[in-house]
Amino acid sequence: MTTRLLQQIIPTIATSDGAGVKLRRSLGQSQALRFDPFLMLDEFFSDNPDDYIAGFPSHPHRGFETLTYMLEGHLLHQDHLGNQGNLKSGGVQWMTAGRGIIHSEMPQQTSGRLRGFQLWINLPAKEKMKPASYLDVQPEQIQVINLPDGGQAKIIAGTTTIEGQKYIGAIQGISTKPLFMDIRLPAGSSFSLSIDASQQAFIYNYDGCIAIGADSEQRTLEAQSAGLLSAGEKVQIMSGAKASAFLLLAANPLREPIVQYGPFVMNSLKEIEQAIDDYKNNRLV
Repeated sequence: MTTRLLQQIIPTIATSDGAGVKLRRSLGQSQALRFDPFLMLDEFFSDNPDDYIAGFPSHPHRGFETLTYMLEGHLLHQDHLGNQGNLKSGGVQWMTAGRGIIHSEMPQQTSGRLRGFQLWINLPAKEKMKPASYLDVQPEQIQVINLPDGGQAKIIAGTTTIEGQKYIGAIQGISTKPLFMDIRLPAGSSFSLSIDASQQAFIYNYDGCIAIGADSEQRTLEAQSAGLLSAGEKVQIMSGAKASAFLLLAANPLREPIVQYGPFVMNSLKEIEQAIDDYKNNRLV
């Protein structure tokens, strides 16, 4: 069984989005730093309300899907479909923008820590204009698996097998068949997982230091960095001298052209121009 190697490291850069929310971006800092079908990954993390209190006021999307995963804090989602979701510590929201959605994500706290992630995943061309949809996943709906070395794994999306046991994530039925896991390892422990060889996979390390790969081919991935993995059938990860926490993500690549203009991700410039025109003339949704 071929072990995936750490083939590219993408350190995060500090940036801001929405109405000035400070965050760190790995995938998506430039058009060259995507990993089909993954378009962007942001981590927002601050104890200072000035860094997040303005939130993400009402804004549009078309042509892709988002997964927002909260570690600490409280965001309120509202959209033109009438959905309202309270995203609290440990919760997840999956949103399919499809032909168009207009939504807001606003902090519901005036102090304390806000920490979480937002992932953008591309939609295949045949689904970019399907109706928008929204799913709110509460923390108790997410399976937490105790690992042999004392760590834990949360299966947020997709299906996987650990120690011979099959686990099904809370989010299913997505055409790119994404796997999204949050894994925490004690110092000096290891974790391995089989991943469909046809999928692209990467790791975002958000706490501690980990080594990826087998034996002499191991490479280190520091915190606040994304690591793109080579092709293979499994991944092996070892935690360093301190406990670590990281996201493991995999999905089927689309291998389709991508044209992006801010919150719109389509397959051609003509489709982007149509999205802009639809938004200006209240036809986006």
